[in-house]
Amino acid sequence: MPHATPSTLLADLGGTNVRFALAGTDTTTPLVMDSIRRYRVKDFPSLADAARRYFADTGCHPAQAVIAAAGRIAGGETVKVTNNPWAIVAHALQAELGMQSVRLVNDFAAQSMAVPLLAADALAPVGTLGAPALGQPQPQTFVVMGPGTGLGVAGLLWRDEQWIVLESEGGHAGFAAHTAEDVEILHRLNARFGRVSNERMICGNGLVNLYLALADIAGQPAEEYTPEDITAHAEDGSDPLCVRTVETLAGIFGSVAGDLVLSLGGWDGVYLTGGVLPFLLPWLHRGGFRERFEAKGRFRETMERVPTLAIVHPEPGLLGAAAIALRAAGQRLA
Repeated sequence: MPHATPSTLLADLGGTNVRFALAGTDTTTPLVMDSIRRYRVKDFPSLADAARRYFADTGCHPAQAVIAAAGRIAGGETVKVTNNPWAIVAHALQAELGMQSVRLVNDFAAQSMAVPLLAADALAPVGTLGAPALGQPQPQTFVVMGPGTGLGVAGLLWRDEQWIVLESEGGHAGFAAHTAEDVEILHRLNARFGRVSNERMICGNGLVNLYLALADIAGQPAEEYTPEDITAHAEDGSDPLCVRTVETLAGIFGSVAGDLVLSLGGWDGVYLTGGVLPFLLPWLHRGGFRERFEAKGRFRETMERVPTLAIVHPEPGLLGAAAIALRAAGQRLA
């Protein structure tokens, strides 16, 4: 590597990919961008094996690690990654890799901690409202959410001049139907899954679930499409049902984001992120997302004043993990 070897390994672990990087010491940009490597989860039997490949590929072997994983961290020590076959135990991983310490955090805790470090060009407003000023004298509360292999949800709080993350599994909360079409979709997904969570629709595979439901509602035969097929046909306009599927997902995404503002009191803004977001972003700008985000009855006027911002930084999970590593070392974020 062309830089001095930092002492902390970073990992952003989702259902499909794991990304590794190194944490630097710059409090404004603590992620060493040229250290990033991505690997497919299915290619390795365990996280330890993937980490060893990273060590071999980079020649680095840090003494500490911050692992951001897509799942609930039990007791700060174990996680069974949602939508991923790996189970991780911090002390066992530490021993396997010969490290001094391994810290597990929820992946959206890391995504949230990236927010204070994001430059203006790493954010794209969805709607007419710009980015809020962070770190105000008064308390602030934000929602951080987004679709990837699953649906991640967290709260980000500014209290007493420090950032606090509220970790959650809000993506698994039950789906609340708001329109007649929502009710029809819910009816069909309930028949398939029994219980229907928000994640059943707002994620990569959620595109397929929505497509099949909408095809049945329309009385049309459904093709055996993958999420990639649906997005490709929607982008080129070659299949109207695929277009309708992505439009519907964007609307439901807005509705769920608005519900989270009400639930968490996230009046200061919503940060949208996740692996599926880059594709969805043009569709979010078309209006359905904000319309359903704001359509909260007696709270519409309040919701119209809540900004929604897409994170377009290439690696917010690793950036947030680097921020967590800095704070653990006693440093204050710039």
